[in-house]
Amino acid sequence: MGDVLLALSIPVLVFGGGLYAACDCWWRRRHPAPPSPYTHRAARLAEQEMLLLAEEIVDDAHAALGPLYEAPAAPRPGGPAAGLKTEASRSPQASRSSRSDATPGRGPSRPAAARRR
Repeated sequence: MGDVLLALSIPVLVFGGGLYAACDCWWRRRHPAPPSPYTHRAARLAEQEMLLLAEEIVDDAHAALGPLYEAPAAPRPGGPAAGLKTEASRSPQASRSSRSDATPGRGPSRPAAARRR
């Protein structure tokens, strides 16, 4: 009896697979998929939306932080504004030691950047 059930299970599986494929095909015809979001028009619309959002972010940041970057109305009494020094007031040694590419300690230094001609 086990051999008969095994022999009959193969056609039943083939028939079931065919029935599933037919129902799936019918369902997809009745319910088509929405248009792909990866079309050129969708990409252009997304790009425009992203640019508008970026402009809005920049405008908001400029409105909020703009006063920080404006020049002061009058110089402070007692000399130049804090943090600003003229080149003549700096000594060559101070400018050399304050360079950002100076290597601290005795380790090897980074190679110099290549110059374009």
